[in-house]
Amino acid sequence: MKVSVQAVAVWGRTAPSHSITAIMITDDQQTIVTGSQEGQICLWDLSAELKISSKEILFGHTASITCLAKARE
Repeated sequence: MKVSVQAVAVWGRTAPSHSITAIMITDDQQTIVTGSQEGQICLWDLSAELKISSKEILFGHTASITCLAKARE
């Protein structure tokens, strides 16, 4: 069985200044989380039309973000 997957760009006309090293999408498919080589975690809103807008940037890590995982309830 062949599955179709849509590609989604995580920025607009220009790439972000940080290097994305990890990416995760939430179960409700409304938020994308990216980790960067510079130690930032970024949250992005994802609309039903696949439009992405920045939501929050979390600072404080002193090393690269190499993986992301969600916590269980």
